[in-house]
Amino acid sequence: MDEIGGRDRTCLITGTCIEGRPVDILIDETGTIAMIDERISGPERSGAEVILDGTGTLAMHTLANTHTHAAMSLLRGYADDMILQDWLGQKIWPLEACLTGEDVYWGTRLACIEMIRSGTTAFNDMYFFMEEAARAVDQAGVKAQLCYGFIDLNDTDKREHEIKATEALVTSIKGMQNPRIKPAVGPHAVYTVSPEGLAWLAAYSASEQIGIHVHLSETEQEVTDAQKNSEKRPPAILDQAGCLTDRTIAAHCCWLDQADCRLLAERGTTVSHNPASNMKLAVNRAMPYPWLVEAGVPVTLGTDGCASNNNLDLFEEMKIAALLQKFAQNNPTCLPAEETLAMATVAGTRALGFGSGLIAVGEPADIMLIDRMVPCNTPLHHQTSNMVYACNGGAVKTVLCNGRVLMQDRVIPGEAEVLSRASQAAADLVKRAADRAE
Repeated sequence: MDEIGGRDRTCLITGTCIEGRPVDILIDETGTIAMIDERISGPERSGAEVILDGTGTLAMHTLANTHTHAAMSLLRGYADDMILQDWLGQKIWPLEACLTGEDVYWGTRLACIEMIRSGTTAFNDMYFFMEEAARAVDQAGVKAQLCYGFIDLNDTDKREHEIKATEALVTSIKGMQNPRIKPAVGPHAVYTVSPEGLAWLAAYSASEQIGIHVHLSETEQEVTDAQKNSEKRPPAILDQAGCLTDRTIAAHCCWLDQADCRLLAERGTTVSHNPASNMKLAVNRAMPYPWLVEAGVPVTLGTDGCASNNNLDLFEEMKIAALLQKFAQNNPTCLPAEETLAMATVAGTRALGFGSGLIAVGEPADIMLIDRMVPCNTPLHHQTSNMVYACNGGAVKTVLCNGRVLMQDRVIPGEAEVLSRASQAAADLVKRAADRAE
């Protein structure tokens, strides 16, 4: 199979199906879809350097995860079933205080393996030591928008440190000149970043023309505190600072009201729905999907980090999202399968600026081949229904990103080493934290 990191080669996928139609798909050496036809023959077929047999598969665009903390894969299962503030203060923050760049590298490599296995080839990430995350993304062969988690806690000296860290990351990523990796700025939230910090981030993102990735209105306490301290709701605070733009992706958004939704729509801001994490941490309210749709806000799908999910399988997240919205709204027609799949493909891919999210000529060849001959796809009355309600990431057989084969027949080159090194990094991290606590 095509080795990750190898030279770009032309590729032909034969005998797959798109929406019930048998097709071949030709991909040129730039990683772009060059032709889709019932049967590609002649010099196009004979000249393909890589041929993938798609018999018995369904071809779909890969998924985009619009809110992650990828390196938190090392924290998977470390602390569960706790009150949110106790979970953060007693478990997560003390462990994160012991993180190293090497931890973040292996944690991100592990996350990339998991995402590739479940059909995700693009993600939006906020964390620390992000130069190491960028190195991991580069080597994994996937796409990402990466930002440093900016937290200044209204402290002037800390703000200067966070500014320098943000600038360093943006400079580093731009220096990589890798079109698969984009920088962004990452104001953590209105309760952890000062108004001055938010204003600087807004101005810097505008000058660099890069994205903004922020947690927004995740809990009722966040909204209550914001109104108490500033007499504004969190979206208005971000807007006053200039952080609500058409380049902004706001995660969670569980405690928005209808005026908040209208404001996000006016600014062109995208929302990332994170149902599994929000349910597990019991934020006590589902993201108001009907209000967001009514206002015209683009809605995408994210998993959050593995410490609060505990996986990165967007197939699973699609089902949870659809079911949560139906339950919360007491309406079985809310968030139907077609809209759910579009959130994870078209909306997410476009929000990250990595194409249309469609398999079409002239688009990046971000393609997954789904196994047709598995129980979750038997019978196949409605493909989209099966993808959202029946399948999980285990149905994904083969994954391409920009035309490069990252997984073929469930095999990912170098996976064993990544799993071993990530496991050791997690064990070392926990030991360092325990030693520090003594």
